[in-house]
Amino acid sequence: MTPSRSTTVSRFIAAPRERIYRAFLDADAVATWLPPDTMKGIVHAFEGREGGAFSMSLVYPDDETSQPGKTSDKTDRFEGRFAKLVPDERIVWATIFDSEDEGFSGEMTVSTMLSPADGGTDVTMVCGNIPSGIRLEDNEEGCRSTLGNLAAFVGG
Repeated sequence: MTPSRSTTVSRFIAAPRERIYRAFLDADAVATWLPPDTMKGIVHAFEGREGGAFSMSLVYPDDETSQPGKTSDKTDRFEGRFAKLVPDERIVWATIFDSEDEGFSGEMTVSTMLSPADGGTDVTMVCGNIPSGIRLEDNEEGCRSTLGNLAAFVGG
């Protein structure tokens, strides 16, 4: 059995934990801050509660040529559920990519911890069971971009 592949990315955000937590439970908010870099988010379904399901697509811009999508040439579609919610402290997503490629199979978890910090919140995102088709450094880069977007979205 191969060991679980994981990454951890942290960022200080100058906003209260409550505001950051709410940004994870609102479909329009997630569509805005989740897509890394120049990608666009499209929410297909979203139940912002523990056990609630979600489905989303991240779409690459038309001029993107360096990375193909996991679902189609320009799209990464995934679905999942809110596996655990601890208000203002922790959000755990369990996600599965929609792909024919075995390299993207399996359930990846994304655990986000919100810790109080002077003047804001320390946000730590841990991705576990990352599919073998995703380079760990690409996952880290995407998470850094996402946390930057989240900081901008919540005003921190």
